[in-house]
Amino acid sequence: MFTHVSQPLAYAEALLAQFCDLSQATDSATVLGQSARAMAQLSGCELSQFYVINGPHNGLELRAQWFNGLLQPALDTGFYADYSAQQLLHFTVSQKRILSLCNLNSSLHKLDFLPAHGAPWHSLLCVPLLDARQGVAGVLLVASGKRVELQGFAQSLSALGNFTLMQVRLLQRDTQWAKPLGRCVSAGTLIGSSAVMRKTWRLINRVVHSPYTVLLLGETGTGKEIVARAIHDSGPRRAQPFIVQNCAAFPQDLLESELFGYRKGAFTGADRDRPGLFDAAHGGTLLLDEIGDMPLSLQAKLLRVLQEGEIRPLGRNDSHTVDVRIIAATHRDLKKLVSQGRFREDLYYRLAQFPIALPALRDRGTDMHDLACHFAATACAFLQRRPVVLADSAREQLARYAFPGNVRELKGLVERAVLLCDGPELLAEHFALPLASADESGRLNFRKRMDAIERGLLLDCLRKNAGNQTRTAHELGLARRTLLYRLGRLNIDSDEIGAYAS
Repeated sequence: MFTHVSQPLAYAEALLAQFCDLSQATDSATVLGQSARAMAQLSGCELSQFYVINGPHNGLELRAQWFNGLLQPALDTGFYADYSAQQLLHFTVSQKRILSLCNLNSSLHKLDFLPAHGAPWHSLLCVPLLDARQGVAGVLLVASGKRVELQGFAQSLSALGNFTLMQVRLLQRDTQWAKPLGRCVSAGTLIGSSAVMRKTWRLINRVVHSPYTVLLLGETGTGKEIVARAIHDSGPRRAQPFIVQNCAAFPQDLLESELFGYRKGAFTGADRDRPGLFDAAHGGTLLLDEIGDMPLSLQAKLLRVLQEGEIRPLGRNDSHTVDVRIIAATHRDLKKLVSQGRFREDLYYRLAQFPIALPALRDRGTDMHDLACHFAATACAFLQRRPVVLADSAREQLARYAFPGNVRELKGLVERAVLLCDGPELLAEHFALPLASADESGRLNFRKRMDAIERGLLLDCLRKNAGNQTRTAHELGLARRTLLYRLGRLNIDSDEIGAYAS
């Protein structure tokens, strides 16, 4: 490879260093830019260009250009929709052959794909990059104003270019997999833009592509199953099964057979072999909902699955391995259950590799409005009726409600309101908010009820004063510092205030 290069050892060391630099780049633009710079430096040319075949347009796209010691943006034309007009590029692509010239002549060769240079371009090297099917995936180009022989660089630059394309494909694939969970309105994704939800998204994206066990914590109705589905659908296991098992829905014996399966004759009524949910979820994800209600005897078997990746069906003496990502969810305080002896301490620490606490709806600010609009649109589509909007009176009424049932309760209230509504707006009277029953039910403790009252009072006063904190503090008889402390404690941000300020 280096027989036609002066100082082959030094060149080989420089080439190896460029490969190492490219392998550490974290985005495709950096990889392409570093590759263009490396080609110019290795060949000693003033210009290097990296073209990629643009499939949908069947043309060459200039992705990186190094010129006179600087990485420069692509040419004004951006990409050649028809490279056949460029005879030198067309020859390289159509013939799949290396083109090396040291006597360029502007009267003989069309060179408008090269940038303007103080002196005429004399030397040119075009190297096609071939994919696995021997099709052209890209073209490397180096050029110099000097008359030099560039053919000796072709093989090494081809290896560098193919490595660059491979890195770009890997980074693009990783970027697609690691795409943050956005506020889409499709099933299995998260809706909302509050500060607490943005924090939740960041935590989720940290663990999406790892094999670690996730423990989802939060009150009933906060959407733990939806978050688990989002983790599965956004990760590398998304093409494999996603299975949900509620650990509180079965008695101990039935839950064990559901999870681990059984062989024929293991118990009365076992007339055939039956695989369990661990086997059914092999390669995918198993959500164990309400994990705090799992019996202690089963907790020991689950711990072995987490530690060894092995299960033993009922009635069998041998174990076999399974590849399952486990996500656990509960609304209970597992630490308290551990202290009471109702949950294994070793299992708790094994499950809590990566805990994510989902916020209650009352702490999510304007997310309530976004969710209500989404549920209303979904209900209208299901009922095949015209869309409705949320009236200001209804929006303010919902904002003052504590929602002990969280998102699940909001969904039910909005769906009922859509059924009651005959016009284009959901009004306050369409929402039968159980304000009294919420207090009588005991589902909210005293502190939470007082926080809900205080939150509503602060929001009303801030909106009345168009978000002016000084006037609000004066009207409430508080020091401004005290007001800021209370706003932070109750998770009231400027977006929530501005959403309703007149």
